[in-house]
Amino acid sequence: MAAQPGKTGFRILAYIFIGIAAIGVVLPLLPTTPFVLLAAFFASKGSPAFALWLEEHPSFGPAIRSWRRNRVIPLKAKVLACSMMTFSWGLVLVMGASVMVLSISGIVMACVASYLLTRPSY
Repeated sequence: MAAQPGKTGFRILAYIFIGIAAIGVVLPLLPTTPFVLLAAFFASKGSPAFALWLEEHPSFGPAIRSWRRNRVIPLKAKVLACSMMTFSWGLVLVMGASVMVLSISGIVMACVASYLLTRPSY
């Protein structure tokens, strides 16, 4: 049976985001949890088998279930994400980026950090 046309895009996005999350496991500057959550969202729309695998995964499953049930983000993930955003912005500053780049990246990172910090933790 052929895949429905709209599901292929969701499936591709799910695989891309889980790939980025896997890279984030190795690279300390790239957070894993947000990309796993995005992969789970897109997998639920495009690939039920992949979504089930993610939910049952020993490392990824608990974060996905916590987010889906209670919209909870682990405190460790919040601290790591905010720390890495601060470090990244500082690196951009030290590298001599323009005021426009510093402003836009700072505003985006502040918005993401405020969203993360207003979600409950466990």
